[in-house]
Amino acid sequence: MKIQNFFKLAFAAFIFLSANLAFAQMEKTVMVGGAEMYPSKNIVENAVNSADHTTLVAAVKAAGLVETLQGAGPFTVFAPENSAFEKLPAGTVETLLKPENKSTLQAVLTYHVVAGKMGAKDIAAAIKKGNGKAELTTVQGGKLTAWMKGKDLYITDENGGQSKVTIADVWQKNGVIHSVDTVVLPKM
Repeated sequence: MKIQNFFKLAFAAFIFLSANLAFAQMEKTVMVGGAEMYPSKNIVENAVNSADHTTLVAAVKAAGLVETLQGAGPFTVFAPENSAFEKLPAGTVETLLKPENKSTLQAVLTYHVVAGKMGAKDIAAAIKKGNGKAELTTVQGGKLTAWMKGKDLYITDENGGQSKVTIADVWQKNGVIHSVDTVVLPKM
């Protein structure tokens, strides 16, 4: 009798694991920074695996925003790649990561986040509706202007700085990430 129970339990475990594996294989992932981004994971769970976003992840941790970006959201994140941070003046990142600059770092990072889940098609539709531009209100409270050049999506900050979306529509459980090539900055 015990052997039969063992086989029933083993069979049930096999079925459960097979179903989970099948679900994982059905997920449409996007490769970002050498890692698959899973729609069933939240923004932080995915971002920590991207080799192209290590500076952003360090900044999110230093700013105390991990818990927020693991929350229900939904969020649209314009996620600067490591190369975007390298474009900033020398010493900027190091200065922002200091504990005494936490509020400034939070302002810069939340300026890259828009409430809601806006895929590239949603943003393009808003741009078309706005006759070539769409104004997006960030979680920080500032404005980003989205626009297109050919098929490429760009955002412009309040200071006139421009950033190109390099990878769009990286769907997350709690939103969507669009990788960008330049850090955008709010008016300070």
